[in-house]
Amino acid sequence: MCTYTNMTVADYIKKQDTGERRFSFEVLPPLKGNGTGALFETIDKLVGFNPAFINITTHHSEYVYKELENGQFERQRIRRRPGTIAIAAAIQQRYDIPVEPHVICSGTTIEQIEYELLDLQFLGIRNLMLLRGDKAKEDSRFTPTPGGHAHTTDLIKQVVRFNEGFFADGTPIKHPGPKFDFGVACYPEKHEEAPNLERDMEYLKQKQDLGAQYAVTQLFYKLSQLTVVPKTFHCDIPEALAKEIAVCKTDEQARQLGIEWTTQQCRELYEHGVKNIHFYTVSAVDSVVEVAKRLL
Repeated sequence: MCTYTNMTVADYIKKQDTGERRFSFEVLPPLKGNGTGALFETIDKLVGFNPAFINITTHHSEYVYKELENGQFERQRIRRRPGTIAIAAAIQQRYDIPVEPHVICSGTTIEQIEYELLDLQFLGIRNLMLLRGDKAKEDSRFTPTPGGHAHTTDLIKQVVRFNEGFFADGTPIKHPGPKFDFGVACYPEKHEEAPNLERDMEYLKQKQDLGAQYAVTQLFYKLSQLTVVPKTFHCDIPEALAKEIAVCKTDEQARQLGIEWTTQQCRELYEHGVKNIHFYTVSAVDSVVEVAKRLL
């Protein structure tokens, strides 16, 4: 078990020149009413591989719609996936592993983000993943929340200002706490809204210049995700993989194929000097366990 919660994600990445192979993984907070049992079972399966950190995602709030007798739908209330900050604290305390919760622009205001930062600081959580977040399902394009940020760069500036000892309105923080370290997202090919790869890299460089210490990207697939993943994340699946998946008759055959491809992909990354690999474990924890067994 890891006993270095005072280390940051950036510290682990900097250590990759030692030759030690490490991995990290991302989990989802449980849906409202589901409890933490299944989440902790997932982590229990992976904790033995000494992960460098655990990333906890969050989601934009969603409107709940009720169908009326006339067949139309009425928008009633907002539903959130609860617990990102609380789950992060529980994981860090339970497993003594550094955690990295998502802090997003989508669906929140600058003031709400400020309180998130204060809560995280009180809990001793130093690592953040700063993201714009997805657009709301009911929107055709990303629309900033009134009083919120439009871009990740704006969020980065707020966190940097907080680290410097100032609230967003310029008021000094009387008793500043430990500074946050943070990373950002980058895309396997390019962001769907970027006109080209060069411009996408320019945006990533802006995030680095503002203070982002690292960027995280990677995707893994199942048979049912062959068309969903490219549509959702706007990326291509290698033709060789697409052909092999096309002949799979079941998800189990595709799972085994995915394990083989992922293992080989990770080995190639290791051979090219990458020592820290991040896994999105959503609905694929057993596959990730198998890959980790083969690699570590």
